[in-house]
Amino acid sequence: MNLRPAIRLASAAFGLAALLSAALPAGAADSVDPAADAKAFQNYFTTKFPKLKPADFVNGPYSLNEDMHRQWVEKEEFPPYEFSLEMGKEMFAKPFRNGKSYADCFDNGGIGVRQNYPYFDEKEGKVITLELALNRCREANGEAPLSYVKDEMAALTAYMAFTSRGKPFDIKVPNDPRALAAFENGKEYFYTRRGQLNFSCASCHVQNPGERIRAETLAPALGILNAMPIYRSAWGGMGTISRRFTSCNSQIRGVPLEPQSDEYRDLEYYLSYVSNGLPISGPGARP
Repeated sequence: MNLRPAIRLASAAFGLAALLSAALPAGAADSVDPAADAKAFQNYFTTKFPKLKPADFVNGPYSLNEDMHRQWVEKEEFPPYEFSLEMGKEMFAKPFRNGKSYADCFDNGGIGVRQNYPYFDEKEGKVITLELALNRCREANGEAPLSYVKDEMAALTAYMAFTSRGKPFDIKVPNDPRALAAFENGKEYFYTRRGQLNFSCASCHVQNPGERIRAETLAPALGILNAMPIYRSAWGGMGTISRRFTSCNSQIRGVPLEPQSDEYRDLEYYLSYVSNGLPISGPGARP
């Protein structure tokens, strides 16, 4: 890691957290207001990058650099995730051994629903992500669950994301204390420093988007999940949201949580909600 970027990252303060608190009315800083948080979050990034339209942020680092953007346009002519997309389409259509399929587990047969995940299940009192819903579908139909970080789950979510391309994130936070707590827990996880490098998610993706760390250009947090799952050149393959979260923890020399733990699901809930209105662009590709 180059010393200068490392110093900038290590010394970054919770600037956006303060901005969000300032956006709330006097006396309301201790309350949970997802709508105000999302507005302040999006305003922060559109002010930081005034030349970008909100929808541009779903392209991650490719939206921040003209040379990288040209590379991305060329890459999209023969996208590296195409093999995974075809695999996911075949998996989705293949019946389970009991004759049912994934389509039986989702609204609209699972087509064009990616933008509604994750959601808060008021009966269970927890956040349900698309990855979790797919494995629950499998288990309910007598099939073994898939790894949350391997190719099969990435392929399935790639296909479902593709059927929702262009549809804006439409994540709901119901007026339920448990849902509000899940949102706030996700926000807290996003801003909490951890690992030997003492970084938070925000250190890279709020304070320093567009900067380089090693050979990687950091993406803005706004719209960062809209392109998931992604093909990463650094991985040489596809990766799910679960893989991205666990790998980020490892990169800051922290201890990754179990995929689909409550903390990771709440984090996904928070990041998805604050990107409401931005279009689904997955599956995507990143350096």
